[in-house]
Amino acid sequence: MGLLRTFLVLLVCFGCAVSSAHAEKITIAAAADLKYAMDEIIAGFRKGQPAHEIDVVYGSSGKFHTQIRQGAPYDLFFSADISFPRELARQGLAAGEVRPYAVGRIVLWSSSMDAAKMTLADLVDPKVTKIAIANPKHAPYGKRAEEALRSAGLWDRLQSKLVFGENISQAAQYVQSGNAQVGLIALALVRNPELSKRGGYYLIPENMHNPLEQGFIITRPGAGKPLAGSFADFMDSKQARSIMTKYGFALPGDKTGK
Repeated sequence: MGLLRTFLVLLVCFGCAVSSAHAEKITIAAAADLKYAMDEIIAGFRKGQPAHEIDVVYGSSGKFHTQIRQGAPYDLFFSADISFPRELARQGLAAGEVRPYAVGRIVLWSSSMDAAKMTLADLVDPKVTKIAIANPKHAPYGKRAEEALRSAGLWDRLQSKLVFGENISQAAQYVQSGNAQVGLIALALVRNPELSKRGGYYLIPENMHNPLEQGFIITRPGAGKPLAGSFADFMDSKQARSIMTKYGFALPGDKTGK
């Protein structure tokens, strides 16, 4: 009986060792607009891959692009502007092709005003003193916000009111905290229950800015990691696509983002 018990203990320990040996860890750099959608997608993926570890860092696509060029050890890079991963691929910093995964939209949103009844023209109202957008120098959503305001003939008129977030998530936080009355932010963020219950939004017409075509790559550090490839493939699954649609993203080939 004692020998049997010892054998069983050794068998369990061996099984755990094998399981640990096959467990992987990957780190994902993801555009800030993906915060809520990506968290759900990772949770869904992990149900079928419980032994593995996935870390995700959210921020500005432009800054991630620079960091990866400088050797940052991200295994996958999800950008809000497909041009950034395309450039990395041209430079030999991707392990495969650039994969389009969504088309984003920008909205006018406020937690203190009814933005659903507003348009960009209302931003000149003296009652609106602070308008939050992501920094156009490195954040794709900020660049598209600038394009929309220029298209409306308002960019120069609103300069004194603009406050810039490091990324689109920080711009949303400025509005949420009251440091700005309104913001031009990602539809994907206001679809999150925490923000959606605090105010309506005005969907900015697509013809006022260039498309927010988004794409991702497996980077060179992720090339030898099967987990990176499995997660990349999971993005094409019905479950992942459903989550992206839930947060207002249009899927590749469909620019009708609801």
